[in-house]
Amino acid sequence: MTAESIDRQTHWQKVYRTRTADSVSWYRPHLDVSIELLGLAGLSADSRVIDIGGGASTLVDDLLDRGVRDVSVLDVSDEALAMARKRLGDRAREVTWYVADVLHAVLPAGGFDFWHDRAVFHFLTDPTEAARYAQIAAEAVRIGGHALIGGFAPDGPERCSGLPVVRRSAEDIAGIFASTFSLLQKREERHRTPAGAEQSFTYALMLRSRRFGRPG
Repeated sequence: MTAESIDRQTHWQKVYRTRTADSVSWYRPHLDVSIELLGLAGLSADSRVIDIGGGASTLVDDLLDRGVRDVSVLDVSDEALAMARKRLGDRAREVTWYVADVLHAVLPAGGFDFWHDRAVFHFLTDPTEAARYAQIAAEAVRIGGHALIGGFAPDGPERCSGLPVVRRSAEDIAGIFASTFSLLQKREERHRTPAGAEQSFTYALMLRSRRFGRPG
């Protein structure tokens, strides 16, 4: 694990040791937009789904409730994942859990049909890291699979959990993934935090294509 990964892990471990899952600003009882877009892309019981930065999110619950049999959750904080496992009880055994920084995670090549990320990618403020993330997603998602990336929109907050973020449109997100993904759908969301503030999110649903290298 790199020093940078340790710093990220230390930050998020502290967040989940000092906050409840339903008090962090990004909390939603259900990720309605994500569920809708995954459904439009063909989510089924046979789909292999990984939730990046899933932490204590309830997306895993909703996927299991919909009969999805192959669900993975990755987060740099084992404190966050412990919250999810405790909430799921016996059903936690049905899930594959990865405690890892996504930029250094070892994932099966072409092992997923759906890559889901709500509010991790926008923390990658270094263009090199953002490009590396896109490469990792391309390697992990099968040809014909999908990536759904959600984060702060251009009119969203400039910081989250004390850290700077990059605000992007769906087209901005798709541009970073353009060598191997194409934009299918975009969606905007006005998220209300547990404290009552409004935050503007954008989502990019992308198809993993056969193209490699920048389009000419």
